[in-house]
Amino acid sequence: MVTPERFAKGLTFQQYAAFVGTPENLAREGSFNRPRTDYSGFLRKAYESAHLPAPQQEALKWLTAQPGGPAKVLVIAEEWSSDCRRDVPMLERMADVAGWELRIFTRDGHRITSAPAPDPSEQPNADLVAQFLRKRDGQTFQSIPVAAFFTKRFEHLYTYLEFPAIYHKDRVVGAIRAPRPGESKEQALERGLRDFFAFQETPFFRMWAGAAADEVISMLHERLRVGSLA
Repeated sequence: MVTPERFAKGLTFQQYAAFVGTPENLAREGSFNRPRTDYSGFLRKAYESAHLPAPQQEALKWLTAQPGGPAKVLVIAEEWSSDCRRDVPMLERMADVAGWELRIFTRDGHRITSAPAPDPSEQPNADLVAQFLRKRDGQTFQSIPVAAFFTKRFEHLYTYLEFPAIYHKDRVVGAIRAPRPGESKEQALERGLRDFFAFQETPFFRMWAGAAADEVISMLHERLRVGSLA
């Protein structure tokens, strides 16, 4: 699915955090019809504050030590995504603890895509994105972040997509951004965005970053113990 040569073209976490603040990246389309925001400092701070308790650290080291255990992590991300800002620093922390090699690839080209499948003429990493689409109810989605875990020989073990199962994002975000009595459409949009950005600073987002780590560890454990995932 992924060759060592293709994997090596990805960015390390520190390289990605630096890229996020470059004029090249900030010139790309931003979310909600707004200019791109420089999240380089946010990502570095989120990584520094990402901590794993002893059981998670021990489990990660156990997984790595197993024959055919995880060794490489391919991440597809865009920093405008709150899910990516939450999970990518935690994935890097996990990789550091486990001794994994992690590489990050952008999903979009100059514009943010909402298409069901990647366009090679627009998206420089379309070949990778196409391999890790979310499939639901007969439809495909270019969900991010993607974290695909491989052995040293690039045998695929498991792919984490978008957010942990315990985070019912559509319901939670829908409630936060729902119009309130007396609000116009424009007022509801602006207030909903402010409330959602404020929500991302609460302990719940840090809790879901930990939940993502738990989910990844659990699924990799099942993959190695059982030999497959249901």
